[in-house]
Amino acid sequence: MGTLDLTRRAYGLAETMLAEPLPRRWSHSLGVAERARSLGSILGEDAALMEAAAVLHDVGYSPSIASTGFHPLDGARFLRDQEGLEERVVRLVAHHSCALLEAEERGLRHELSTEFELERPELVDALIFCDMTTTPDGGHTSSEARVSEIVGRYGPDTLVGRFIQRAAPEIHAAVQRVEGRLATSVDAGQPM
Repeated sequence: MGTLDLTRRAYGLAETMLAEPLPRRWSHSLGVAERARSLGSILGEDAALMEAAAVLHDVGYSPSIASTGFHPLDGARFLRDQEGLEERVVRLVAHHSCALLEAEERGLRHELSTEFELERPELVDALIFCDMTTTPDGGHTSSEARVSEIVGRYGPDTLVGRFIQRAAPEIHAAVQRVEGRLATSVDAGQPM
């Protein structure tokens, strides 16, 4: 499948799964995909792959496919088993935004880690950057504000609240690494 076909298919699939049942989640996904497009200078030939993963990253929230209640795992299984999507996109969806830490909180770490390999660290960082610098409505934000918003929405003592607080140092570090690569690429004009 060509890169244009991959992104076109990803947008169509994400819209079908999210736009009507979860319009705010769809707006967020569109914002995350927009952030992914802004990383073209450091992603090079992986730019379309990242955009596809970005627009699909929250597809596991769709009520029609949610089975474990853990959206990275539900989404990745759906994309792999029912859609036969590109393996690297599936792996990015499975592991987006420190998902292994949340899987641990949910007792699903073994399933996630054995079913889906991690993608290259630079791409994992890039998807963290895209997700964690995008508001629930699709606007731009800082990773600090995004983590605070998630803790505020779910509560600090909930499963998601505990996970995001544990993941915060890695989230902020990933965002800083991507921002550093962006600054370097502007200076050097080179993809990563």
